[in-house]
Amino acid sequence: MNEALLISNIVLWVVVLALLLVVFALARQVGILYERIAPMGALMLDTGPKVGEAAPRFELPTLARETLVVGAPGPASQLLFFLSPTCPVCKKLLPILKSIAKDEASWLRLAFASDGEPEDHRAFQRKAALESFPYVLSAELGMAFRVGKLPYAVLIDEQGVVRAKGLVNSREQLESLFTAKELKVASVQSFLETRGGER
Repeated sequence: MNEALLISNIVLWVVVLALLLVVFALARQVGILYERIAPMGALMLDTGPKVGEAAPRFELPTLARETLVVGAPGPASQLLFFLSPTCPVCKKLLPILKSIAKDEASWLRLAFASDGEPEDHRAFQRKAALESFPYVLSAELGMAFRVGKLPYAVLIDEQGVVRAKGLVNSREQLESLFTAKELKVASVQSFLETRGGER
């Protein structure tokens, strides 16, 4: 009887040690995988004005019947967010955008852009509480920046130069636009690829 108890204890300890080794190996693999798959920035499509080029200039009427100037030098950078009232990802990002606009108000101005029927967008603007931001309807603006998919964002600096752009689906991707501007690179992806090549 004692022999059977001793053998079962030894087998149990061997199994526990084997499980510990498996957990350690899995944790190590997760760490390696996390390093290889860095957080993705905004997906930059290689169309429209390139990063580092002057943004197309527009003077557009907003839904509030004011004028929004796009691409002109000014006191602050401008984040153009292209959206649609029927885009669920766009709606998910609105609270994040409002929070960013408030937190970065010292250097950033947020504006919304779309196209379509003004009445539909006015109702959407009211429902989403976007009245305090410029909101323009212009198919020409979307075509100038070659916006093909939504949500899409373009960051224009104080000199009217495109500093970052791309499809954005999360806060991280929005913030990657600001990181690209700070690092003076076309995109976070290109920066990571360059660093990966240096290793």
